[in-house]
Amino acid sequence: MKAVVQRVNSASLYVDNTLISKIKKGFVVYFCVERGDSEERLAYFTKKISKLRVFEDENEKMNLSLNDVGGEILLVSQFTLAGNVEHGYRPSFANAEEPKRAEELYLKLAENLNQVIPTKTGVFGANMKIVQENDGPVTIII
Repeated sequence: MKAVVQRVNSASLYVDNTLISKIKKGFVVYFCVERGDSEERLAYFTKKISKLRVFEDENEKMNLSLNDVGGEILLVSQFTLAGNVEHGYRPSFANAEEPKRAEELYLKLAENLNQVIPTKTGVFGANMKIVQENDGPVTIII
């Protein structure tokens, strides 16, 4: 599993020019399931993402979490994070999990996160257009 977490002031996700999800302050999380990843690993990602302290406190230190700032999550499936460009210039996605299993784990992560942080999703496997206003920018790879 891989996740790229970006701190945002706002984000909107569209499919076929239709607004699917929108958040204000929070995280856009691009999430990828790789071959062999298990449901047990989701607990780690749920805890890490929900408790990540990357918002500034009164001393301008990154010390606050999503809960502290009333933030939200936009969780986006992104199998291209499994892309390997070690050889050549065209990425190989051989490490990406099969779509059915990847979607199951993606939806389970969304469910887990939504229990602790308001979480919205994209559409698994769709061609999505995402408009986001990054804050910082702050980008964390898990």
